[in-house]
Amino acid sequence: MNNGYYQATGAMVTQFNRLNVITNNLANVNTIGYKRDDVVIGDFERIFKQTQDELPLKNHTKDAAKYLNRAIDRVPQISEEYTDFSSGGLKESKNALDFAIKRDDLFFLVDTPNGERLTKNGSFSIDSEGFLVSKEGYRVLGTGYETQPAASRGIQITQGSQIDVDKNGNVYLDGDAVAKMFIAQPREIRDLEKIGDNLFKAKSMNELSDIADADSVVQGFAQMSNVNAVTEMVGLVETQRLVDMYQKVMTSHMDDLNQEAISKIAKVGR
Repeated sequence: MNNGYYQATGAMVTQFNRLNVITNNLANVNTIGYKRDDVVIGDFERIFKQTQDELPLKNHTKDAAKYLNRAIDRVPQISEEYTDFSSGGLKESKNALDFAIKRDDLFFLVDTPNGERLTKNGSFSIDSEGFLVSKEGYRVLGTGYETQPAASRGIQITQGSQIDVDKNGNVYLDGDAVAKMFIAQPREIRDLEKIGDNLFKAKSMNELSDIADADSVVQGFAQMSNVNAVTEMVGLVETQRLVDMYQKVMTSHMDDLNQEAISKIAKVGR
């Protein structure tokens, strides 16, 4: 009798999780280089079947057992959460240290305390040692950084010099070529893991290629978030309405149907 209650509860939890994704997108609508997240919702039965097919265990359950909880098997679940890597709009800043990459599958490479990471946020600055760094203070890596000593990795900018970067990421100081940004292309963009601070982690550095002819770097521009506030607000309203609907279903089961069932059982027992 309570299968409907459990089904509504599971569906509500799924919508809460979707709500977390939407609100995080909205919170980053103005974050430079941010890539929105989204979810795919499927039913429990299909997700279980897909997972079961990947397990090295055979299904020894009786065939009839799969019909016992058919209502629960149809509970909506988040089957996948993914990142939308499509490019956001470009905003001109006229800041010589702002850079944007127009291609969806290319990233800047920065050196963090936890290793090399990818980012789309090209709003850089120069630290006290003269190195080009990200907003978080991570050094921007250049081609051939692997052969550099750890302490001097990065692209160093001479104080007072004019910095120019061409469409392939080559860095010029007062007209002289001094370095090239490592323009990273992952072998499979869907394998990247979002780890916060607008950073992405590749499974291994062997899966990254340094693109020589990127033809996509622009100086004096920032790539904005690819979050569409209107779309996210529509999803927010839709999710809230579904939560309200599931709440009413749960209330009906607990207050109305259960009460009616108890009353009928009491009458039968007299």
